[in-house]
Amino acid sequence: MEKTIRIGTRDSELALWQAHTVQKQLNDLGFKTEIIAVKSQGDLLLDKPLYELGITGIFTKTLDIAMINGEVDIAVHSMKDVPTALPIGIVQAAVLERANVLDILVHKGNTDFLQTEATIATGSLRRQAQWWNKYPNHTVVDLRGNVNTRLQKLHDNDWNGAVFAAAGLERINLKPENFIDLDWMIPAPAQGAMVVVAMANDNFTLDALSELNHIETEICTYIERQFLKTLEGGCTAPIGAIATYNEQSDTIDFKGVLLSIDGKQKLEIVKIVDISEWKKLGFNAAQEILSNGGTELMAEIKKQSKK
Repeated sequence: MEKTIRIGTRDSELALWQAHTVQKQLNDLGFKTEIIAVKSQGDLLLDKPLYELGITGIFTKTLDIAMINGEVDIAVHSMKDVPTALPIGIVQAAVLERANVLDILVHKGNTDFLQTEATIATGSLRRQAQWWNKYPNHTVVDLRGNVNTRLQKLHDNDWNGAVFAAAGLERINLKPENFIDLDWMIPAPAQGAMVVVAMANDNFTLDALSELNHIETEICTYIERQFLKTLEGGCTAPIGAIATYNEQSDTIDFKGVLLSIDGKQKLEIVKIVDISEWKKLGFNAAQEILSNGGTELMAEIKKQSKK
């Protein structure tokens, strides 16, 4: 009898959208599926910034356990939330074609504050550090919760704006009229991409998911996550990375950044390499950052995060 693939997901609107997207693609290929929603610790602990919890993969851990326990067969995640090292026995099975990679600033209709003082909300160290690097006189406050919760908090508070991933808002049709593309802000590694993970010994499911994989997105997100892993980022350091494939020149364009938590220090790298060199690009770029002051900066960030 053909197996029904059980899709594990968080129960937020965005997570369910992602799970239903994978379900539709599998159903279109003739596979039977079922969605099983669970609540993650990251959704339950809303009173502390993620980096203060000292946990990487807080949104993925509950689903990892459900997979290992045999309650679900696959899990669908925003790839930027997934730790660079997967638990033993779990493997990356498919990376779907990437959506919008940009961060956006959602505001309340007036952007004069960009020239003066302002309060901006974000729960991301990377966004906070890059914002302070560009707008050192602004106040940045913590913002937690799913996309809907964060939009409501922006509405309810006297903040001037909040930073979101464009892809998340676009996927569930919540992108408001009042926003600015932050094309100067380097996104999180793998931002805009969805990943599906499965058990390494589940050949039926792995074969099914291989048909969903988008090779260009897989390569670019691999480079970005390798950059992150080599810098030892996780959730505790302000690290951004974006790789794009240039079809005309058959090259990969890469941009990576490491900042101090207060945004005052910024180490940036830009590289263009032939597509044949993609496997080492993230590693090599990170090594350059580390040898140009990144080692000391990472040590300082780790010291600060232990306080």
